[in-house]
Amino acid sequence: MFLIWLLILGAVLAAFMMMNPAGTQTQELSISEFITRVETGDVASVMISGDHVRGATTSRGTITAYTTDRTELTRVMREHHVPYREEPPPQTGNMLMLLLKLGIPVLLLLFLFRAMKNAGGGGGMIQKALASKATLHTEGKVTFKDVAGVDEAVEECRDLVEFLKNPSRFMKLGGRVPKGILLIGESGCGKTLLARAVAGESGVPFFTADASSFVEMFVGVGASRVRDLFEQARKKRPCIIFIDELDAVGKKRGGLTTGGGHDEREQTLNQLLIAMDGFSANEGIIVMGATNRPETLDSALTRPGRFDRQVVVPRPDINGRVDILKVHSQKIPLAADVDLVVTARGTTGMTGADLENLLNEAALYAAKLNKDKVSMADIEYARDKIFMGPERKGDILSKAEKNVVAHHESGHALVGWLTPDADPVHRVTIVPRGKALGLTWSLPTQDVKLFRRNQLLAQIDVLYGGRMAEELVLGEDITTGARNDYERLTAIARAMITDYAMGPEDLGLRTFGDKERGFIFEHSEEDFGATTASRIDAAVDSLLKARRARVRELIQEHKDKLLALAAMLLEQETVESGELEKLFGPRPAA
Repeated sequence: MFLIWLLILGAVLAAFMMMNPAGTQTQELSISEFITRVETGDVASVMISGDHVRGATTSRGTITAYTTDRTELTRVMREHHVPYREEPPPQTGNMLMLLLKLGIPVLLLLFLFRAMKNAGGGGGMIQKALASKATLHTEGKVTFKDVAGVDEAVEECRDLVEFLKNPSRFMKLGGRVPKGILLIGESGCGKTLLARAVAGESGVPFFTADASSFVEMFVGVGASRVRDLFEQARKKRPCIIFIDELDAVGKKRGGLTTGGGHDEREQTLNQLLIAMDGFSANEGIIVMGATNRPETLDSALTRPGRFDRQVVVPRPDINGRVDILKVHSQKIPLAADVDLVVTARGTTGMTGADLENLLNEAALYAAKLNKDKVSMADIEYARDKIFMGPERKGDILSKAEKNVVAHHESGHALVGWLTPDADPVHRVTIVPRGKALGLTWSLPTQDVKLFRRNQLLAQIDVLYGGRMAEELVLGEDITTGARNDYERLTAIARAMITDYAMGPEDLGLRTFGDKERGFIFEHSEEDFGATTASRIDAAVDSLLKARRARVRELIQEHKDKLLALAAMLLEQETVESGELEKLFGPRPAA
């Protein structure tokens, strides 16, 4: 591309040089001005051709003029001894030379444009720029077996495969094959993988494009690419068009989202709407779109007739995470001690992409240690690294500080172990990671959608455990290590009172505060008054004081176990759940 434009520039410069040789500058004057320049000695020589007069100046420039009476000019040139000569008016030969001078650059430009057209695959550079950048996949290598953790979304897409394989089965009953399927989910949940699986299962051509490739700086380019994409699809139907990150082109029109009716994104969206449900016949073409921001899409795009179905691809639950780990671990040699169920319990909230990255990090760490297989320790190291950051090596803690951290984390672990409604403690460590100087890992037995009151109270108790252990060991000389614990437990307690109506009966069964305006103290008069705010604060304080007293009593009662765990942490830095059971005994049943 750069070479072609360089050749064009060279041709233009060549034409300019041929019509204006030696780089001279030509200035056209009236005959009186021309005579004045001769009188001032600025003209070195003159050539007269018919009624055209051209003079060479002493500054190596050129001046020209036209006259029908050369008497005065001839007299002045003789008086000032300026040499001049006369030439006959241009004849056919001169005209031919002029045509050659002009024709050669023109022919060169035509040749270059012809070469550009041939290089553009028959459509030229402009046509190539307006063509769709979608990629065609004719062989599907991904099937539904490769998609795990989103069973409901897979079932929805199985219907789409049946539509593509046997449309007459549905059309004979008056049904209409969906024109569009919108996949909605957070990044990394498997939307693109699911679309590839649909193409692989149905065995039809699969066009993929990201929505941002339609939108360019020049207005009209995106609409042209949409037209070209659907023209290609019509030649391959039945087929699937997959548009990733649909919100890049499908945002709501008008308002603050676009620049008006002639905005490039808006024109591209309009063309997409017409292509999906216009007068053109698009039978056999199914459009699949993916977005993680469905609320920003234009309503005309999501209505029936365009994207008929919306398939939610959620974050996987614990069973889904187990299935995903099984899929991604097929290429990784795992040691006998690897328990994918335990890994799934400790990865709540992770998407499919996150879990794949987890196993990859574990494999890299195992390879770094020259292992033949990935062990459970490698997976947990990778999980800790992803959640908390890499280990901070070196003497970042003094002996006294390390002793405080050991007792602090022992307090969390002891309360978590002895509280039936708390999540089971899996590991305790005083190895610094990221901003944390120590960590107590608790693994839920299952994903929780609805928290019971006792579960929320148990979370507060566990968070109080670190500071209560410090008070037991250090007395009044406590540290700042519990700051994050207090932030979290205060938020839980306040949410119980203001959001979940778990406070005193006199507050009633209602919520307090407008979440759209921010924190609870940013209330307005219609939410509640100052008296109610004081009662809320009193309820939160009462709740926290009761939990603090319960935790202090629990730690005091099991002080020997706390000190034993702290000593073990100071010696080996990390203690696993098996060692905790030997030290604390079996966990009480919930």
